[in-house]
This record gives sequence, structure tokens and C-alpha cells, in this order.
Amino acid sequence: MRQKSLIARLQRILTLERSIGFGLEYLGLATLRFPRIMALCVLAFTLLCAFQLPKANVDGNLLRVYANSGHYFDAYQRLADTFGTFENDIYVLVHSDQLTDPTVLEQVRNLAFDLELNDFADGTMSPFTLRKPDGTGGSMPAVPEGMTDKAHVANALADLQQNDPMMRNLITPDLTGVVLIMFPNSELSKDGGTKEMLASLRALAAQYQSANLQIELTGPPIWTSEMLDAAVNDQIKFTIYGFTIGSLIAFFALRSFFGAILVATTPLIAVIWSIGSVIMMFGSFSFLTIIVTTLVVVMAFAESMFFIFNWLANWRDGMDPYDAVDATLRLVGPATALTTLTTLVAFTSLYFSPGRGVEEFSIAGAVGSAIMFICMMTVLPVLLRTALRLGFKLPRSPNFALNAPIPVAWKLARKYGRPLTVLSAITVILLFIPFFLIEPRFALEDFMAKNSTAMQTAEEIDTGVGGVAPIYVRVPLQENDPDIGPGDFEMIRTVHQILEHELGVNKVISAASMSNYTQSGFSRAQVLDAVGPFMRRRFVTDDGSQALVTGFMPTILKSGKLADLVDRLETKIRAAGIPNAEVGGFRVMTTFATDDIVRSLQISLAISVLINILLIGLAFQSLRIALVSILPNLFPILGTEAYLWFSGSGLQLTTVIALTIAFGIAVNDTIHFLAHYVHSRRDHQHNHEEAVKNTLFRIGGAIVATTVILCTGTVIVAFSELPQVALFGTLFVLSLALALIGDLFMLPAILMSGRKFFNPLGRLRVRLGDRAHRQAIPSEKT
Repeated sequence: MRQKSLIARLQRILTLERSIGFGLEYLGLATLRFPRIMALCVLAFTLLCAFQLPKANVDGNLLRVYANSGHYFDAYQRLADTFGTFENDIYVLVHSDQLTDPTVLEQVRNLAFDLELNDFADGTMSPFTLRKPDGTGGSMPAVPEGMTDKAHVANALADLQQNDPMMRNLITPDLTGVVLIMFPNSELSKDGGTKEMLASLRALAAQYQSANLQIELTGPPIWTSEMLDAAVNDQIKFTIYGFTIGSLIAFFALRSFFGAILVATTPLIAVIWSIGSVIMMFGSFSFLTIIVTTLVVVMAFAESMFFIFNWLANWRDGMDPYDAVDATLRLVGPATALTTLTTLVAFTSLYFSPGRGVEEFSIAGAVGSAIMFICMMTVLPVLLRTALRLGFKLPRSPNFALNAPIPVAWKLARKYGRPLTVLSAITVILLFIPFFLIEPRFALEDFMAKNSTAMQTAEEIDTGVGGVAPIYVRVPLQENDPDIGPGDFEMIRTVHQILEHELGVNKVISAASMSNYTQSGFSRAQVLDAVGPFMRRRFVTDDGSQALVTGFMPTILKSGKLADLVDRLETKIRAAGIPNAEVGGFRVMTTFATDDIVRSLQISLAISVLINILLIGLAFQSLRIALVSILPNLFPILGTEAYLWFSGSGLQLTTVIALTIAFGIAVNDTIHFLAHYVHSRRDHQHNHEEAVKNTLFRIGGAIVATTVILCTGTVIVAFSELPQVALFGTLFVLSLALALIGDLFMLPAILMSGRKFFNPLGRLRVRLGDRAHRQAIPSEKT
């Protein structure tokens, strides 16, 4: 008997005695029961997080985003650890129509030497630091000093540009431009050192800038610096804009200044908590986690608006305002808990995709969602009761503009429910076509700040010398000779020729490219010694076990072309009998890692959609509820992917993240709608049609208001200086706008077209609010 009673007890807990929020709303009930204790806890955590705000910073290292993303990241790390790379070098583009003038040339030489003496420099490469064998076992400057004739200067530079393998990519064919490369000291330039390094280099360039010399800086550290500046500026703008617009919409909707303050206070505390939590967890923001702050702001505004809309509606229905806080918490709290769970599922699904950046974004987003819910359950109830004690008065009815679409939606659902349902189903099915056709895409320029002067300079270098973006082939050697034995040399030359065939003549450097010196009678040891120990290690390791072949591509290169290039190189190198050679580089790593991450994120999105639909069905204990939520919530995701396909944007890293998170948030309105519909059916005994109409008119305005807040609070992201962030904002807004269509027009039409099918929903046993206070909520009006 005891066993049977225990089973019966568990069954009741899983059915009648469990709310749709799985009991999470009891945090809010605890707040009402122990308001002072909760207030102290809120104050303590707010102060803890506030103390973290001065530490807030953005880590601009893109490797952090791609860390642990798979084979190509590991290959890049091995490459960097073994040889170092050109990926963090500073390029100084010097342009002058008078470059062959001996006086101007000496100015450039002095600039190159000052660059070499810079405190942050580990080494430099330029026509002036390059030396060549002198035939006596020593070396001499590649560009002789003390030249006084323009013709001599022109001949010296032309000889280097045409014959020296390293200078072909650093001197323009018309002899009007030269590229100086600085190799930064990794220890001095890390963290805040990069900012100091760039400041010193800009000051140095300014000293030499003149009518005869135009000097521009570019390279990954400068690109990253510009990205960081854009990210920080964006975050400041997004936060200020989000709060301003959210408050204005709340004021417009509620027609109450103090009501708008009540709506805005919870998001303010939520964003302080989220920033502090990210800093405590990760030490800094990344280009992905910085988006979380904006998401927390708009999500908190939306849920706060939902809560206050219901609170004021209960108050207007004649309920005591203090009781209305309690009743709203018990009715809306479970739905808010369920919406938080769906958002958590969306964020959590990202965790299993490769890449540290996505993993951190997943954790930060999940924590942000939990923070938003905790704020709703702890801060808002105490805030509303405090406002009442301070004399807050009931505002006028909500602005009519918010309810303008509601009569139209109801009329369409009542008269054309079945045709609209069929049309919705056909539309969703057709939208699966672009879903299966869309392909991943990566472009480096999408990560760079718009109107980046450094990127423009890089394009000038591409035009002048044909590109300086490196692609590497790591070649394992067999003879272990630091001066490279004859067999290993032939292997290096084979790889060199394969890479040169793909990139073009004079676009590859390696130990095999020194043939003009070795053919003149110099040994390989002499040639390698002449380039200096720093550059020597860019060709062969000190123990002679590995060699590096480096090719130079244009900085701006589409991911599809780069992927095809890598495939051809790997195929040709294997066919040449060098199976262990490894193609790599930052561009290679980001292209292939992005492809892997995006495809994994697509799977995560599909899993998130499936789990959330099942979660809704489990929460309501109804397969019918799960089925009715499918079309309205697939429509915004598939519609947005169709936009990406038609626009040619393809699937990028932030686009799939945007779709996943937008789906998790878009489901929220569906949950609130269905919760009110079932509540109206079961607890107020409304028939099916009355329940749909009552729900639509009761919370339709809140759905419109929350969507407007989410869209307008996020639309500023679409104007970000960072293209990836801007695209995130555009897709997020588009997804939510389509979700509004799904919830206002598709969902009611589906419900109205299936009267008999949905009739059992009135007998659902799961609680929509707390039973003890169900009677305190007055009957809703149709």
C-alpha cells in the first residue's frame, strides 16, 4: 500500500502538483515571504558585481574564439609554436613618388632602423635590414649605403625586387612603395601592451610623415585594435540605447513615467549582474560574449513588461494592488520560468559545438538567462510593493496603438482560420528548401571594423605587391641537418614549386627560394646565416627536423576559394610523396574551423528546436500543445535562413548563434499565449473560441510591446561597426518580427481551425499558477 501511495504521490507531483514552470516560480514566492532577506541578498550580489565593472574589458584575440575547434586549430598552434608566424606582424607601408631619390631613400632607411630599435620589436624585415653574402664568408647590406645617384638607387631596388625572394613581396614593381615588417615581442605586446606598442609606432610614423613620404600601418594587431575600439563603442551605445528605447516604449505603452521606471529597474540590475558574472567567470569579454549584455537587457525589459502588464490588468479588474502582485507572480511566474528554460536550452545547445568562443558564449548566455529570471523573481516583486507604499497610482489603460493589430488578428483567425493554417503549413514546408541549400561562409573582412583604415592599407599592399597574407606548409625533414641536406632540399623545393604554381611566380619564400645566391657559389649555410637567426628560424628549425614553406595571398580572399586552394595543395603534396606535410595558417584555420563550427551549430539549432518543443509539451503535459507550437516557432527561424540564402550572406558564425538564441526568445510569447489560453479554458470555464479571443485581447498588447522592445532594443546592433555583430542584430530583429507574425496570426488561426482537436486542453491537470491563490484571481472578461 505504501508503495502504491508513493507512486500516486509522485504522479500527483508530476501532474496536478507541478506547475508549467516546474516550481521555479517559488523563488518569487519566497521573495514575498521573506522580502528583507531577499532584498539584502540582492543588494549584496549587486555590490559584488558592481565592483567588477571597472575591470570590464574585451579580449580581441580571435584565437580565443577558435580555440579547441579541431584539427586546423591544432595545426595552426603547432605551426606557431615551431616557427612563429607572420600573423601578428606589423606592416608599415611607405609610399613615395620620389623613393629612388637618395635623400628620400635614406629617410626610409632611418625609419626602418628606428623600427628595428623599437622597444616592442623582436626583429624587422625590410630592404635595409636584409643582407646578402659578400663572397668572403661574410655579408653586406642588400641596399648599399651612401648612394648619391637616382639611377643607382633604382638599380639596387629593382635588383632586389626582381631577384630576392623575400623582397619581391615588399617592393612595388614601379619602385614607389616599400613594405617594412616589424615582428612584435609577444611578451611585451600581449594584453595592454598592444595599445602601447601601436601608440609608439604611430608616433614614430608621424615623425617621418611628410609631403614626400606617406606612411600607413596595418596588420592583425591593428585590425584587432580597431575591432576592440568598435566593440567597446558598440557596447556603450547598445547599453545606453537599449535602456533609453526600452524605457520610452514602456512609457508609451503604460502611459506612466513611474511605470516606465519600474519596467527599467529590473533590466538595469540584470545587466550589472551579467557583466559582473562574465568578468568573474572569464576575466574579460570576447567578441561573442559581449553580445550577451545586450540580450540580457532586452530580455529583461520584455519579461518585465509582461509582468507589469498583467499586474496592472489585475489591478484594473478590481483586485487589491498588493494582492495583484502576488496573483501575477503566481500566474505569470510559471510561464516566465518555462520561457527561461527554453532560452537556457537554446544557449546550452551551443555548448557542444567546437570552439572556446562558442563555449564561453553558451555559458555566459545561460548565466545571463538565469540572472534575468532571478531578477524577475526577486527584484521586481519587492520593487512593485515598495512603489505602492510610496504612493504609486494606477496608470491609464495601455496605449491603444499596442492593441491595433489585435482585432485584425482575431477577425482573420475567426473567419479564415483553416485557410491561414494551410497557408502557414505550406509556407513553412517551402522554407525548408533554402534551409537545406544554404552553405557556411567565412570572410576575414566580416570580423574587421567597417571603414577600417588598416584594412584599406592591406588592400593597397595587395594591389601593390600582390598580397602579404601568409599560407604555410610545414614539411617534416628526414636528414635532421640545420643547413638542410640535399634530399630534404629537394623535398622543400617540390613543395615550394607546388605552392608557387597555385599562388604565382615570386609569391613563395622558403629555403629553396635562395637559388640565385646558391647558384652564385654560396653554400646554403652561408645564405641561411646571412638572413639572420630570426628569419632563419622562419625557414628551418634549429635541429633541422622541420622546414617551412610560406606563400603570400591577397588579404581579401573568399572562403570558398581558399578552401579549394587548400584542397588542391593537399592533394598535390600527397601525390608528390610527402604525406606528412601540413597546410596551415590563420586564414586556413578560421575558414575550416568556421565551417566545422557552423555545421555543428546547425545541428545544435535543430536539437534546440526539438528539445524546446518537447519541453513545452512536457511542461503542459500535452502533445497537442507541443504540436500547436511547431509552425509559429519554425516560421521565424526558417524565414530568417531563407533571407540569408536569398541575400547570399550564407551561414556565418554569428548568424547561427543569432538564429538559435532568437528561437529561444521567440518561443517566450508562444508560451505566455498558450498559458493564458489554457488558464482561461480550465480555470474560468471559457469555451474554446472565448478562450482564444480572451487570450488575444488580454495579452496581445503585451506581446506587441515586448516584441517592439526586443526589436528596437536590438536594432541598434545592426548598425555596429563590426559586420558580424551588425548581421547578428539584423537577423535577431528579423527573427523576432517573424515570430510576432507567428504568435499573433498563425497561432490563433491554428487554434481556431482545430476546435475539436484542442477541446481536451480545458482538462489539463498541470498547474498554470499556484493553487492556493487561484481563487484570488478574478474572472477574466472576454
